[in-house]
Amino acid sequence: MKNEKTLITAAGLVIGLIAALLVFFGNPANMGFCIACFLRDTSGALGLHSAPPVQYIRPEIIGLVLGSCIIALVKKEFAPRGGSAPVTRFILGFFVMIGCLMFLGCPFRMILRLAGGDLNALAGIAGFVLGILAGVFFLNRGYTLKRSYKMQKLEGAVYPVIQIVFLVLLVAAPAFIHFTEAGVGPGAKHAAIAISLAAGVIVGILAQRTRLCMVGGIRDLVLFRESKLLFGFIAILVSALAANLILSAVTDGTYFTLGFTGQAVAHTDALWNALGMLLAGFGCVLLGGCPLRQLILAGEGNTDSVMAVFGLMIGAAFCHNFGLAASGEGPTANGKIAVIIGIVVVTVIAVINSRQKEA
Repeated sequence: MKNEKTLITAAGLVIGLIAALLVFFGNPANMGFCIACFLRDTSGALGLHSAPPVQYIRPEIIGLVLGSCIIALVKKEFAPRGGSAPVTRFILGFFVMIGCLMFLGCPFRMILRLAGGDLNALAGIAGFVLGILAGVFFLNRGYTLKRSYKMQKLEGAVYPVIQIVFLVLLVAAPAFIHFTEAGVGPGAKHAAIAISLAAGVIVGILAQRTRLCMVGGIRDLVLFRESKLLFGFIAILVSALAANLILSAVTDGTYFTLGFTGQAVAHTDALWNALGMLLAGFGCVLLGGCPLRQLILAGEGNTDSVMAVFGLMIGAAFCHNFGLAASGEGPTANGKIAVIIGIVVVTVIAVINSRQKEA
């Protein structure tokens, strides 16, 4: 157990460093990794939404899935499974994304924003914890989406193959792929393809081996008093913070800005930052893991997680097509309504799929 905690902590330190370096190499500030933002950008590049500032096939997502798939094959852990309430998982993924885009980041970016000095992340963390506690409440009352079933290897390989197709599209850049023009928005800021892909593969391998998941870390701490997964994200915070401070000291760039205002791709509305991440945390518990964990499981051949990722991508497209996503100026009225609807829908899903444990 001690060795396992050490391994998870070491992996977190490496991942935090990689995330900070991705910003150094060109990714948006405090966005070395953001599963929600990167799936949103990829959705835009594929034409699922038409918001010009956020359109780019992110190699980090491709690398995460392929890294997880490769190491799962090497370790003989590639075990395709599925059939556990796929439509419900799609809906949960959809609303998790609405929560993330209200906050403007996934749980991973929430930690990276804090490591960059963005104190608005504290409201997000508070809401995230409350959302996880809501999910744990229903877990204790027998919440389940029923069992999954063993599937053919080919079925589990479909999503990793799709990522290879995305990589070809990214490199070939055919006319029907949409890319943000230079200087227009976050989609135009990215590290070189090779660097981003390599970073994704490394993080995918580390996350697969350690089962890294912030939702799982807080959930396990509450349910089982087990803190090993949480140590991984604390390590990410520590190493990304240290790297940001060092980069700020030795370069002309600004990698650490302490405060609430003037933060990159962030707003200062504490209530909606908290409610957005409450929805995200609640939905992730019901899914069985955060967006990062869903991608890693998808790489291992879990088609239920693939459905959750598809829900995330369609949720991102819906947010930008109908004005639900927040911006640096704050949340929109449509976005606020969508978050409230999301909390209600996720609660209904939790109630319907729970059964009181026998005394």
